[in-house]
Amino acid sequence: MDIFITLLLIAAGICLFMVEVFITPGISVAGISAGICFIYAVWHTFTHVGTVAGFSCIAIIAIGCIAIIIAFMRSKTLDRLSLKKEINSSTGSHAATLVKPGDEGIATTRLALVGNAHINGHIIEVRSADGFIDEGTSITVWRIDQGAVIVKRAIRL
Repeated sequence: MDIFITLLLIAAGICLFMVEVFITPGISVAGISAGICFIYAVWHTFTHVGTVAGFSCIAIIAIGCIAIIIAFMRSKTLDRLSLKKEINSSTGSHAATLVKPGDEGIATTRLALVGNAHINGHIIEVRSADGFIDEGTSITVWRIDQGAVIVKRAIRL
């Protein structure tokens, strides 16, 4: 009867481990329950059956879990979970087409090196070449570098 209890606990633990690996990845109730089943099976085997059977129980659990992990790696489950799309866009490229060097505007936010500005009727993200520029300050587009609009304070004569 003790061996039957041990085998039943190992089978339940492996089933719960499979649920943990294939259905609910991460640490969940199934994974914790599988761990409890494994620990109780090993404890029960060592205390009621013997030392050799206890170490055999540990080996069976280890081999079963490794076999499940190998089956998971070879299955198509990882392909279904993985991201297949590529990001082929970049930020700032649209804003660079709306303005050109020499255009003037007003900083709508404080430019702590990066902020927003109102230029040519559009609010776009800009970078400051002069350091910090307060909100409401007149600015001039100095250059456009790799899609980033770089501005300086407007010089009023």
